[in-house]
Amino acid sequence: MNVGRVAEIIESIAPPAYAESWDNVGLHVGSRCWAAQRVMLAIDLTAGVLQEAIDDGVQMIIAYHPLIFEPLKALSDASDKQRIALEAAGAGIAVHCPHTALDAAPGGVNDWLAESLGPGDVRALQCHLTLPESEQFKIVTFCPPDAVDRLRNALASVGAGRVGDYELCSFELEGFGTFLGKAGAKPAVGQTGVFERVEEARLEMVCPGAALGLAVLTLREFHPYEEPPVEIYKLQRRPQRHIGVGRRVVLDQRTSLKQLVERVKARLGLAQVRVAVRPNTARRYRTIGVCAGAGGSLLETVLEQGCEMYLTGELRHHDVLAAQARGCTVVLAGHSNTERGYLKRLREQLVSRLPGLSVTLSKRDADPLRVM
Repeated sequence: MNVGRVAEIIESIAPPAYAESWDNVGLHVGSRCWAAQRVMLAIDLTAGVLQEAIDDGVQMIIAYHPLIFEPLKALSDASDKQRIALEAAGAGIAVHCPHTALDAAPGGVNDWLAESLGPGDVRALQCHLTLPESEQFKIVTFCPPDAVDRLRNALASVGAGRVGDYELCSFELEGFGTFLGKAGAKPAVGQTGVFERVEEARLEMVCPGAALGLAVLTLREFHPYEEPPVEIYKLQRRPQRHIGVGRRVVLDQRTSLKQLVERVKARLGLAQVRVAVRPNTARRYRTIGVCAGAGGSLLETVLEQGCEMYLTGELRHHDVLAAQARGCTVVLAGHSNTERGYLKRLREQLVSRLPGLSVTLSKRDADPLRVM
């Protein structure tokens, strides 16, 4: 087993493309060629967690929060982050950080947190936009109906018309086309100097960007017309309902604040959480926004989408007041408290998909804040 194989599984669970543009996910320290028989999971890679990994003979740490977030100008012992990265590399311990890719992924951190509220419909607050590489463009042409099959096969041979596990995908529609050939033209149908109205078929096929140039050349080569009509459309990325930032939960049944809070505390193993409710409000909740960690950037989205409650790790004081003023109850469970419990599920996924891999949870990884 090596780092590359473990990283491959992590990135299949939480594809890097799902991460926020400002984030830094992936392999932070080490080589994909390094051995990785023993892996440790943690939310934060602190000096204590690293020492635990060294003492336990761990070869790879999967740390949810990025070890390296802002670019490093040096790699020395001048700062805590540099020192940890340097010591990890020196000990031959690779570090991989999935962060917001794991938040956005189906079955990831936010889905796990949303499960604490009870059964209901769950979707992303901000859907991830994606487009398969095979469907980046659509190429369209018009031809005699008896030429459609030949053109479809020719375009498919260079990569057009692939949708998921299907090939030779196309759309065709018959109609009429018109043209007037000037002197010197050699029309395949009709005569020069005569306005012609002929039966034609419209043929559409999706096409990857990498194959677009070759597809146009192929179309011209196999098309019966002297001047083949070619139209190219760039396709827009499509929202993925279950992938993206945060979650919007619509519970099957309205539920009291007390019940919801008790469910969250049980799920996260907490004795208490902080709650802000508009004064004199008695309500049973159904539509709830969820965001693990820091939820300030999603607050306006939560309010715009009609959420009656917002479950997150932390919010600024003024954000709490703003939510409260607009009738949205806030439940704050602590930043890493809303994330750490998911590591057990991640461990199960790694062990089931990589038999023989030793995966442990750090004993020193903990919320830095304590209630006294």
